[in-house]
Amino acid sequence: MKLEDFDFDLPEELIAQEPIKDRSKSRLLVLNKTTGEIEHKIFEDVVNYFEQGDCLVLNNTKVIPARLIGYRKKTNGKIEVVLLKSIGSDTWEVLVKPGHKARIGDEVIFGDGRLIAKIIDDTDFGGRIVKFLYSNSFEEILNELGQMPTPPYIKKKLQDKNRYQTVYAQVPGSAAAPTAGLHFTEELLKKIKEKGISIVFITLHVGLGTFRPVKVENIEEHKMHAEYYEISNKTAEVINSTRQAGRKVFAVGTTSTRTLETVADVNGQIKPGSGWSDIFIYPGYNFKAIDGLITNFHLPKSTLIMLVSAFAGREKILNAYKEAVSERYQFFSFGDAMLIM
Repeated sequence: MKLEDFDFDLPEELIAQEPIKDRSKSRLLVLNKTTGEIEHKIFEDVVNYFEQGDCLVLNNTKVIPARLIGYRKKTNGKIEVVLLKSIGSDTWEVLVKPGHKARIGDEVIFGDGRLIAKIIDDTDFGGRIVKFLYSNSFEEILNELGQMPTPPYIKKKLQDKNRYQTVYAQVPGSAAAPTAGLHFTEELLKKIKEKGISIVFITLHVGLGTFRPVKVENIEEHKMHAEYYEISNKTAEVINSTRQAGRKVFAVGTTSTRTLETVADVNGQIKPGSGWSDIFIYPGYNFKAIDGLITNFHLPKSTLIMLVSAFAGREKILNAYKEAVSERYQFFSFGDAMLIM
């Protein structure tokens, strides 16, 4: 399939620049992937599409303040570093801007020297490997010096860091939020539980895949960056028993979807454990683990719009996106949501 097959026209004013006050009051486009029928709702109405015995799978990763602004020790030139993935021993894969000025052996200084990043290697995706040097707690220093790494299409500065976290975020490690989950409130989750729907958590730390555009015309040549996941025995048991009872499994977000599809066997049974996922889902993929998907509206030509196109059909998705534009839905991270089932 060609990259152009996943393009669409989006007016810039429909790109949400800030979160709405009440998470659950965002709009919800409901797409029937069999018929193509579309409904327009409010996000809190999502509870009406679940039935007793169904299961909702959430990604409980927590975004770390992964964007650091420092200066190159040799020249005092400004350098931006975005943490992507910890590879142990205070060593991280990072994005660096401007990249051509970040060479192996260089040191980047943050916070008057409280944190130093030494560049020790290049990566095959254009990033760098850095070793951090510091005293005391890395987490405390990062919380003090780091900024939330909101996507480049969001021009406004985020006033409240917690609005780029889900209300159930628990496990630090992501460079970006699993944004489909931003619409849930504690009250809405309570309503869902009271209806008899199981709520379980997986962890997938969102990394480079969120930032990396598809640059090949033949999308099958694109390589996904590996992201770390964890699925507990309890979560696997609940999902598997849901399927055995003939009920539906709803994934919240493409991150939850990719994690479940990574570990599912041919019968859709979920295997607990941890590891690295680099699964790339595009049309033609045979889904094994999910029956429904809650997601935001995604960037043109992105791996995320390819995933939802695989789940619902490319033409149905592009038609839904066209209607969302016509109805003035808000797009991307702080935008409105879709339910596909």
